[in-house]
Amino acid sequence: MDHTPRALFALIMAGNKEAVLKSNTPWYCVSCYYCTVRCPQEIHITDVMYTLKRIALKEKVYDETAAPDFSKTFINWVENYGRSFELGLMSQHMLKHNPFGVFKVAEMGVGMVTKGRMAFAPKRIKNIDGLKAILTKAKELEVSA
Repeated sequence: MDHTPRALFALIMAGNKEAVLKSNTPWYCVSCYYCTVRCPQEIHITDVMYTLKRIALKEKVYDETAAPDFSKTFINWVENYGRSFELGLMSQHMLKHNPFGVFKVAEMGVGMVTKGRMAFAPKRIKNIDGLKAILTKAKELEVSA
């Protein structure tokens, strides 16, 4: 992320619309709601990130290569496993868009693995077929809307 969520909110409050919409922060948000649950101000941060993405798309102000590709890679993991797989997500994305960036985040990644916060292999949810049926129906409804 080029800005932390806190820094992004400071840009919003400062009225720096261009910097906010060009930021990659909303695109790298994986919608885990961790920040929303922990926010002492009770700000629905994940919802704000979704809104910023929609505005950036509408106004065509975003990095057309990296940002949407990150979202697509995330969705692919969810569709196939029922959840995100952070190590796979970041590995795929960084190898494609910023191979040398791996060195920048390696220490954090090792810390997450050693503290049990990130797995080495993806784990499929129970009843993945049920989730796939729901997602298929949602896509059908989206097309017909």
